[in-house]
Amino acid sequence: MRVAARRRLPLGSDKTYLRTEFDTLRDLVRTAFEPAAKKRTVPGAAALLREIKLTSPLGVYIVSGSPEQMRRVLEAKLRIDGVEWDGFTLKPSLDNLLRGRFRFLRDQVGYKLAALLAARAGTPPAAREICFGDDAEADAFIYSLYADLCAGRVDHDALVAVLDRARVYDDVVPRIVRAAQVLPPNDCVWRVFIHLDRMSAPDVFEELGRRVCPFYNYFQPALVLLELDLLPPMGALRVAAELVIDHAFSVDGLVGSYEDMVRRGHLGSLAARRLADAREELAQTRLAGADDVVRRLVDALDARKDQWPDLSLDSQLAPIDYPGLFSRDKARARAAKRRAVGK
Repeated sequence: MRVAARRRLPLGSDKTYLRTEFDTLRDLVRTAFEPAAKKRTVPGAAALLREIKLTSPLGVYIVSGSPEQMRRVLEAKLRIDGVEWDGFTLKPSLDNLLRGRFRFLRDQVGYKLAALLAARAGTPPAAREICFGDDAEADAFIYSLYADLCAGRVDHDALVAVLDRARVYDDVVPRIVRAAQVLPPNDCVWRVFIHLDRMSAPDVFEELGRRVCPFYNYFQPALVLLELDLLPPMGALRVAAELVIDHAFSVDGLVGSYEDMVRRGHLGSLAARRLADAREELAQTRLAGADDVVRRLVDALDARKDQWPDLSLDSQLAPIDYPGLFSRDKARARAAKRRAVGK
């Protein structure tokens, strides 16, 4: 999924937004026939998307690995959650299956990279993007590769090597290469947020640099967006309120979420200062029963803010060896799947 000041917000696979199990055949069948009302949203995800939409981005664009046949139920679920979107790409799995293209069912790199590059071609050059994905598949790898292709940091040979290792079909490779070549170089992706649905260790993504920001709950990306001045303080606090009301988050848990991001170098003191500056607006706002907890949260963060550094939000990215990284990232995803199946 993606956002910007004219910005776009791309959203990755279902586990970025929904609590979806698809690791076994039984999981896949249940997910396919589950009605929209029974699908469960990841805590805080709907609140953050609603708040982002209120900032009037250029668009919210969803790229899902679910088959096209699930469009109606997934769109119904988004409407139930009060989420608006501007584009929704689903995987043409059945069409490819009928053509005997069985590898396509497992392909994430070719499918998502082609969709992202095609969407970027129709985007104003000045638009910046924020991407959301998860650790169930290769979202962090794909979004990072996409970002560096847009910026002109990945050459033809490296891209072709990645597509070869991902076993992308031969007729798709030239389309992706051409789409990357015609883009005007633009360092357009601000952040790649990765929901740790499968509890991957955050440090397994360090090779991808600080642009990739793994997170455990949606208050964490809300804080980073606040620090980037892409979300207002009350927007971040409404995300916190949803976690408190619907998922029993405590002040200590939310403060711990902030401190976790500080320890990992994704957040400084600025977000806490901006939340403290919003006290007057907070005093005039009703948060459906979470008022007291959210006010205590702001006080707790304000009391700690001087312990945290001022963070430079722009940093030079080291070159990434995408062909070499591909196999390691695939091994990480397989290990995460084994943990999920073994639960």
